[in-house]
Amino acid sequence: MTTLSYKDSFLNRFTRSLFYAAMLLLFVQQVSIAEDSKAAETRLLNDVKKLASDDWEGRGVGTGGLDKAADFISQSFRDAGLDVSVAGGDSFQEFEITDGAKLGTPNSLTFKGPGGQVLNLKVNEDFQVCSFGGAGKIDGELVFVGYGIVAKDAKYDEYANIDVKDKIVIVMRRNPQQSDPHGSFAVGHGISRHAALTTKLSRAFTRGAKGVIFVNDPYSANSEKRQLEEQVEKAKDAFAKVQDVEDKEKELKTAKTHLDQVQSILDKHESDPLMNFGYGGTRAGSSLPTFHISQGLCNEILTSSVGKTLPEIEAQIDESGTPFSRNLTGWKISAEATLKIIRIPVRNVIGVLEGEGPHKDETIVIGAHFDHLGRGGTGSLAPKSKEIHNGADDNASGTAGLLEIARRLGELNKPLPRRIVLIAFNGEERGLLGANEYVDKPIFPLEQTVAMLNMDMIGRLTDNKLTVFGTGTSSVWDTWLDKAVEGTDLVLAKKTEGFGPSDHAAFYGKKIPVLHFFTGIHDDYHRPGDDWEKLNVPGMATIIDLLEKIVVETANVEERLDYIHIAGAASLARSGSRPYFGSIPDFGKEVEGYAISGVSPESPADKGGLKGGDVIVEINKRKIGGLDDFDLALRDFSPGEQVDVVVLRDAKKVPLKVTLGTPKG
Repeated sequence: MTTLSYKDSFLNRFTRSLFYAAMLLLFVQQVSIAEDSKAAETRLLNDVKKLASDDWEGRGVGTGGLDKAADFISQSFRDAGLDVSVAGGDSFQEFEITDGAKLGTPNSLTFKGPGGQVLNLKVNEDFQVCSFGGAGKIDGELVFVGYGIVAKDAKYDEYANIDVKDKIVIVMRRNPQQSDPHGSFAVGHGISRHAALTTKLSRAFTRGAKGVIFVNDPYSANSEKRQLEEQVEKAKDAFAKVQDVEDKEKELKTAKTHLDQVQSILDKHESDPLMNFGYGGTRAGSSLPTFHISQGLCNEILTSSVGKTLPEIEAQIDESGTPFSRNLTGWKISAEATLKIIRIPVRNVIGVLEGEGPHKDETIVIGAHFDHLGRGGTGSLAPKSKEIHNGADDNASGTAGLLEIARRLGELNKPLPRRIVLIAFNGEERGLLGANEYVDKPIFPLEQTVAMLNMDMIGRLTDNKLTVFGTGTSSVWDTWLDKAVEGTDLVLAKKTEGFGPSDHAAFYGKKIPVLHFFTGIHDDYHRPGDDWEKLNVPGMATIIDLLEKIVVETANVEERLDYIHIAGAASLARSGSRPYFGSIPDFGKEVEGYAISGVSPESPADKGGLKGGDVIVEINKRKIGGLDDFDLALRDFSPGEQVDVVVLRDAKKVPLKVTLGTPKG
């Protein structure tokens, strides 16, 4: 038996004491971290609950709730120790948003033809006023300018040999040769960039026209109807064939469902609908009174003047590839459009933490938009709903994150080496208006702005997967992000693109490196169900931890970040002249195929049985590797056509059938 000396005994006791002290310190640190984390989650939740409450009316443009939110953010910045006097003495960068137009009275359109012929039209029945045009009275001679296209790339100019100054032009919608995939205007799906309504309006405006009258092109409606009729006949044939199949109950049900769906689409199809007032939005600045008339009325005018109808003119242009622009001799109009463009004052909210040291004049911008959709309307994916769209995830979550990072940076004992500018953007839902306002009129020089970090929808972290856009816009981002997530459960889905559907894109357009943090689209996106109870608040806190690390790294690095141009743009959805499917992309999944986070209610995808979490891998035996493959594949099919869709669901292939709808937008 060994006997310990007094010295040995003392050293052992001392060692144990050190060990216990270290363990106690570690325990205290862990408790402190846990308490800090819990406190952060409480702050985030409280902020989101306030921003996304019904009392704040969905923070829609023109609501008192949007103003309440701006005031709350400003006070929160002040409380966090930020300078809130940089925007002309306060924190508000003020600008106006065009919030649509109201149709007033009177609105009239009268055609006067040869031999004293007079056609008095009724608004909302015989014609419609276009909200993207201007107001006022006009009268003058009529000119037909085909599609109203000027396209140098196609060597096609419908204004080249005709004078439209002080006249009113009649313009067909869309563009020539829509049925020709190899035609001068082909872009893979028949409709070119020259077809935009506002582009056509601008062509007339800049050439001195007094007004514009749109008419639907014959091809679009006829083609759509013909495709639907063909699909109905195919569905009837398929249904008839099933009658002779033994054990046919399941096949019969499937065939009958498809027949009913496509017949319903055909029954609801309108061959020559007038644009609803408000379609196409509004136009900033001065414009021309703009109207929409029926094909029947237009044919009556054309026949008496040039001896041809719209279908005949369309066919001639398609065949010859040359314009058909004519003065409509003997025809004049007098018209009046009464509409009021609604402009609403709004505010970005800006708070600043000045830097200290040789790089103090360089700026890092951290942003999140705080506006949402109010009671729906434009942008809502529940178009008939008048319920409050609270936008808890979009983007009360990002705004709460902005306030939290403001508090953390405001509590630092020493200023960071670079200036931090925190901006709560307004008007993002209307097209990045607040971000564009800032980059057009920056508080601090953009040439001294080294990075922009953006949060938009960070509240629905699932399976710890966080999507980060812009990772290719600077060579440092990948390394810094990988380091920042070490020791956490976060799994990053990196997207290199700097352009995309949120405020960071405005800064990337000015050659500033960007990162955009995003937890994904979901079934409540732009719908009334986006409420605070559905948020993953601990997940939000984890994202803010990551953001804080990136901010500190960016502020402290000696050399300014390099900028890298990445071609292309990230998007949350695809559109255009292709059949409607109704899926919601999931950008957080790195898979072979097109991953979806959900489907729009009552959409073809919904009716076909697709679900959030599915990965589309085939359409009619065509392999789908991603969203682009899916988008292009759909363009080879017609509205009403039933397609075979194979999805991966729980690692198993599931075959489904989807009846495609008519195009949206």
